[in-house]
Order: sequence, then structure tokens, then C-alpha cells
Amino acid sequence: MAHPRRFRFGVQLHAPLPGTTWADTARQVEDMGYSALFLPDHFSEQYGPIAAMAAAAAVTDRLIVGTLVFDNDYRHPVTLAKEMATIDVISGGRVEVGIGAGWKTTDYAESGIAMESPKLRVERMFEGVQVLRGLFADGPFDFHGEHYDITGLDGTPTPHTPGGPPLLIAGGAKRMLRFAGANADIVGVNPSVHSGEVDADAARDGMADRMDQKFDWVREGAGDRFDELEFNAWVPVVSVTDDPAGYAELLAPMFGVDASEVLDSPMTMVGTVAGIGEQLEARRERWGFSYYVVQNDAALEVAPIVAAHAGG
Repeated sequence: MAHPRRFRFGVQLHAPLPGTTWADTARQVEDMGYSALFLPDHFSEQYGPIAAMAAAAAVTDRLIVGTLVFDNDYRHPVTLAKEMATIDVISGGRVEVGIGAGWKTTDYAESGIAMESPKLRVERMFEGVQVLRGLFADGPFDFHGEHYDITGLDGTPTPHTPGGPPLLIAGGAKRMLRFAGANADIVGVNPSVHSGEVDADAARDGMADRMDQKFDWVREGAGDRFDELEFNAWVPVVSVTDDPAGYAELLAPMFGVDASEVLDSPMTMVGTVAGIGEQLEARRERWGFSYYVVQNDAALEVAPIVAAHAGG
């Protein structure tokens, strides 16, 4: 593989860290050394991602803002392109646009938005990515697909970042990961959530042997551009502990695997600061993961890891 990318870290937040405001949280995340602050895009308890991204960018100097990930079904790509280009201009190029096809059944059921077949949602999202790219580029844009029909539209404002903000496409299944390999700047290689909720099958799909298969799919899609990609891991399980084996024993039944497999999964970050650093090195060597995103107030627990390993 090409020269490995340096480690960087992000945090995904639904709301401010405990006991603080959103502006103070954004500054705290930046001060702790995180590269990026992300929000999800669901209708459950969370801040609206576009407004929160803009607000966080406005009170920081270096922090990247983004989403994990916008649901294409809720966000027409013409309006999303304008919002993302605007934040990119305002922030001086500190935006990453995460985009996906939608997966959470309760979002659709509670909102009344039709949850169509996975095939249709994915194909619509593939077109949405083409529309975003076209509107981020210079000049009028035409696109005539099955789902979007764009005629002579010049996307404005012109993004600060030439060609538009980096696109982060995350997935866990073959078709999505091949597409991400071919089209994304940053690829999130995740468990597949076929059931529409994060369950034991999804947890099992985050184990190391499954990751080997997923990276094969990315490579198939990427071809010669594979070494240009940055790989992002979404980490829901974090524990800075002197007893990683004991913690893994507690988790193993939930994952349906042996404890040792839990510690090998890039969906986990369990151990001492030094031990986790060794895990990160091993995962970068095996797969290329260099960009890790932790969840909510785990940001505080992981801060010493960020301090020790960011940029390494």
C-alpha cells in the first residue's frame, strides 16, 4: 500500500457535551485535538445537522464539520449542495459531506417518508452523489437520471474547496462499498445494518474477518485510486482500561464472538492508551484505517488517545 496516512480523530455528537453549550462543545472538541465534529441525520433526539455544523464552524478555527451521514432520502441533492457549499465558504473549507442511502426504519415510520426498497434507495443515492459533484463543479450542470432531472443549474456559491468538500461515503455491503471506492474521498467501512436497527448481526459484521471482505469490495470499486482513499472507522465501543480482556469478555456475548475477536474489531477501542495505539497501528497496517470517529461523551475518555496518537 501507499505511504500510510497519519491518524486523525473525530467525534459524532447528537447534542452538546454534558453541562456545556454547543459553541463551547465545538471549541472543546477542537482544543482536545479532534480533527472533525460530526452529527448524524435522524429524526430522533439530536440537533439538526446543517444548523449545528454551521454554528460549530463559526466558533472554531481548525475544526472540520460534517455528517455521518446525511440520508439522501431526506435531502434533495440540489438543496444539500447549496447548504454544504455555503458552510464550506463560511468556514474556509472545513466541511466533509457524509452521504448515505438511509437505513433506520424508525426514521421512515415516524416521519411518514416512504422507506422504499434498498435497491431503489441506493440507486437514488448514487444519482444524488453525481448531482452533488456536478453542482460543486464550475458552470451550469445538466443531469437526467431515473430519480433527478437537473437542467442548466449552476451551483452557487462556489465552494471554497476546489471541486467541493470531500465526500464521505460509508457502507457495509458489496454494492455500496464498491461505489464508495469508485466515488468517495473518504470511505467509511462499517458493519452492514440489513435489519434497519443496530443488532447482533450488525455487531458480528464488524469483526475482522468481515472487514477483510469489505476492503476487497472497496478495492474492486476503487481500482487505481485505492491508495488515494482515506478510510474512516465509526467506533461505538470505547473503554480506556487496564483490563481489556475482562471488558472484552463482557462484550463477547453481545457480538456473538470470542473475546479476542472483539478486541481485533475496528468498531472497538479498548485498552490502555498505549495498547490502543498498538491496535490502531495494526489496523492501519492490515486495512488502512487512519480516521476514527467516537461517539458523544466518549470524546472525553478518548482525549488522551487523541493527544498521544493524532498525527502519528
